[in-house]
Amino acid sequence: MNACIGVRREDKSRWERRVPVTPADARMLKEEHGIDVWVQPSPIRVFLEEEFEEAGARVQEDISSCPVVFAVKEIPEDFFEPGRVYVFFSHTIKGQPDNMPMLQRILDLGCTLIDYEKVTDENGRRLIFFGRHAGLAGMVETLWALGRRLEWEGIPNPFTQLRHTYEYEDLDHVKEAVSKVGDRIKAEGLPESVTPLICGIAGYGNVGRGTWEILDCLPIEEIEPQQVASVAEGSDYNANAIYKVVFKEEDTVEPISPDGHFELQDFYDHPEKYRGTFESYVPYLTVVVNCIYWEAKYPRLITKKYLQELYGGGQPRLRVIGDISCDFEGAIECTVRYTEAGNPVFVYDPFTGETTDGFKGKGPVIMAVDILPSELPREASVDFSGVLQEFVPAIAKADYSVPFEQLDLPPEIKRAVIAYRGELTPDYRYIEEFL
Repeated sequence: MNACIGVRREDKSRWERRVPVTPADARMLKEEHGIDVWVQPSPIRVFLEEEFEEAGARVQEDISSCPVVFAVKEIPEDFFEPGRVYVFFSHTIKGQPDNMPMLQRILDLGCTLIDYEKVTDENGRRLIFFGRHAGLAGMVETLWALGRRLEWEGIPNPFTQLRHTYEYEDLDHVKEAVSKVGDRIKAEGLPESVTPLICGIAGYGNVGRGTWEILDCLPIEEIEPQQVASVAEGSDYNANAIYKVVFKEEDTVEPISPDGHFELQDFYDHPEKYRGTFESYVPYLTVVVNCIYWEAKYPRLITKKYLQELYGGGQPRLRVIGDISCDFEGAIECTVRYTEAGNPVFVYDPFTGETTDGFKGKGPVIMAVDILPSELPREASVDFSGVLQEFVPAIAKADYSVPFEQLDLPPEIKRAVIAYRGELTPDYRYIEEFL
């Protein structure tokens, strides 16, 4: 008898069109590994039900008999079946309050939870992710927001040519559109009132590289963090280009002790010994793009208090913050709510703390879409599924009746088992304090 896996429909958002397993990979799993794929129907999924059926998958509503179920985003509490295995982005490893009832339900039903976010190699590097596509879509939305904001201020600019990422047919068309904006910048230059236009990107991982991929469709001059002030305040700048500056950890924090010096591993191990310095660059930046992984133990990039100071003197250079990492009141403390693709931005008032949908008003425009890869659903799904399918046979065929220590999974996957048969695994027992 063939092994069987289920693919759940996504229903967290009407914009969530991705899949963890594509039709092509479903066919491969059946033909090469004898794994049947059952797929719940969905009216919004980027791959049609006919595509799955043609690939040999079974499309039906009830997938409760599948011992292993794959999804992309969080699953409602009433979906879980006792003793089953679920593989998805649970967003529980930081003790996120909204998802603790879901995790408790998983534990109560004796289920097993495998979280893509914790599928890593022996050096802790993530292996299965949508980060690149978050960066791609997030950079487009940030440039879109910049264009609308400047237009509202009465500043004509080439970024108004851009549409939302999801409005383009595919990534090639996205890049073509951004390149046309770049051609205008080369030919006509940018408005004098916003030059030199400096875009600061915090982070250099998969998300950051996605943003670079979009920016590199424009005429770019890359500078180092220590050059930001001199370029912004000087007169010898290029108005026919955008200045890109990438900030690494050593550019955003410094040791609190006057005798200390920065060491990356020391910062990760003892962040309490460091304070943030990123705000010293912000007066010179037109756009800030946040791509960093953040936890509460780390200093923030931009605080609410600092924004009061920055906007207390009138309109600063800063127009838009693209918070691609999108942690609630996280590295960008004024990310006080999330947005969705159809309404991706709000204006944060530094003096009242209130937010207003859109790009009009006093304060920075915040782009805080929390499911950005869904704006490139087909490409994101193909890349994701292409990596995941290497692990699916082992996940589908493992014996989950044995003690956790004897569970035979690839080490990359076993590191991602947050709960096993209703119990938090040793590496994740710290989550108990949040339940």
